[in-house]
Amino acid sequence: MDHSPPKIRPDGTAASLATLYADPAVRRRIVEFLGGDSHGTATAHFIAGDDTRASLRHPEPVSSLWDFLDAQREVSRSLWDRGSLVVHLDVEYVNFDDPAEACRNPERIFELQRPAVEATLHLLGGYGIEPLHVLSGRGHHFVWSVPKGSPAFARLAALGHGPASIWRINAAPHRPHAEGVPPEMGAAFAGLGLLMEFLAHRIQKTAAPMSAIPIELTAVEVGPRFRDREMVSLDISEYGDPLHTRTLRVPFSLYHKPAQLGWLSDGDGQAPLAPLCFLPLGRISVSEALKIRHDGARVAALAAQVSTAIPAQADGTARLVDDYLASPLAQFHAWFYSQEQHGAEAWPETYDRTALDVLPMCARAMLETPNDLLLHPSSMRLLTRILLALGWHPRHIAGLICSRFARDYDWRDQWTECDPATRADFYTRVFAGLFAVGNDDLTDLNCQSAKEQQICGVAECGFNLQTFQHSALARRTYDQLAHRPFHRLFPSQPHS
Repeated sequence: MDHSPPKIRPDGTAASLATLYADPAVRRRIVEFLGGDSHGTATAHFIAGDDTRASLRHPEPVSSLWDFLDAQREVSRSLWDRGSLVVHLDVEYVNFDDPAEACRNPERIFELQRPAVEATLHLLGGYGIEPLHVLSGRGHHFVWSVPKGSPAFARLAALGHGPASIWRINAAPHRPHAEGVPPEMGAAFAGLGLLMEFLAHRIQKTAAPMSAIPIELTAVEVGPRFRDREMVSLDISEYGDPLHTRTLRVPFSLYHKPAQLGWLSDGDGQAPLAPLCFLPLGRISVSEALKIRHDGARVAALAAQVSTAIPAQADGTARLVDDYLASPLAQFHAWFYSQEQHGAEAWPETYDRTALDVLPMCARAMLETPNDLLLHPSSMRLLTRILLALGWHPRHIAGLICSRFARDYDWRDQWTECDPATRADFYTRVFAGLFAVGNDDLTDLNCQSAKEQQICGVAECGFNLQTFQHSALARRTYDQLAHRPFHRLFPSQPHS
């Protein structure tokens, strides 16, 4: 094994990706993305990283950065920042049958994302938001910030909703500095989740008619349109977890995920595919980035030219908030949070008495065997749709899901640092909101689609999902969503 030091070209640039982190310009750009001109002045709360063997994603002080780079680790920064609310939208290609397609055919998968990316840039530009645009391993990151103390930050904090548990979690001491998330930052992050949901609605509605494959909010299973179950995810799932748990890969970081998951082959177990790194697109196109992201010298040359500073976009974000507040989605969110869920002490008389025999087998199985069926976004979407058809208020659908997440189903470390109530609220709100405002007409709520999406493996259960589709659509048409008092859904209560 060659233990010689990394080789640097005579002009000072990296000779390959293996020596990329030794390049001074690359190091400057990584530090710049952390929010400072040195790791001592960075505003990122922590960094985390993986290597090629296994996940090592634990929060570590920013002062560990040079050790990360010397060890060739993939580098991420905390979404939690000391000076600003960091805004992040992830648009990415997802293939449920062949994840390595993103590595083998990058030109194809990035072309499939083009309608969603163009819609994102067009919509953000209309608000005057100019994000940092980063090409990731299988998609795009759009990043900007809202400084603390700005009017936009205060407005987002005023929007913040969430279960009582999230505020307790935020206040607890967190690694690596034993600090809690400040209340105003936690509230602003919760408000940002509502805003990004609204933005994702607009992107989906604009781009979907032009897209060759489905565009969905989060990575929900879809049926095959060509040869695989593939889709474009507007991934806002980070807003379903506490702020202190979420990270964002830095530009010019190496990308180890394909190696960790065994994607780095050509599909026949033969020639390995080249490693790559994340690139900012400030001066180059997607096609150019795909050509140079494996080449250490060209990547280092780009680092000498393009900034990775996260741009402050408070004014544009405030205009986005204005549009959100005037939208049907904001009205839905107010309705969603108008109900209080039942606490754990009341579950035996409420959520635990849900009549499972009125549910189709696919939905029933998710409640009976929640680990891991109920963890999938597609499962929570199906359950949400069915219970909406049965007259449930969406906040109580979230309460039912939380009552399963919070029980001991051998979750192991699934909920370490995460919050079952926040996760259940987020996914239920997203899927119910799409339906309630008319952006989801439930066209795939049928048994054939459920089989194609591989969320139903039962040959025949005596239920027809289209019955629930018709019921939910009728309730929406006649403004009868959740029209019955919640307690009437349980067999212990008399029905009038």
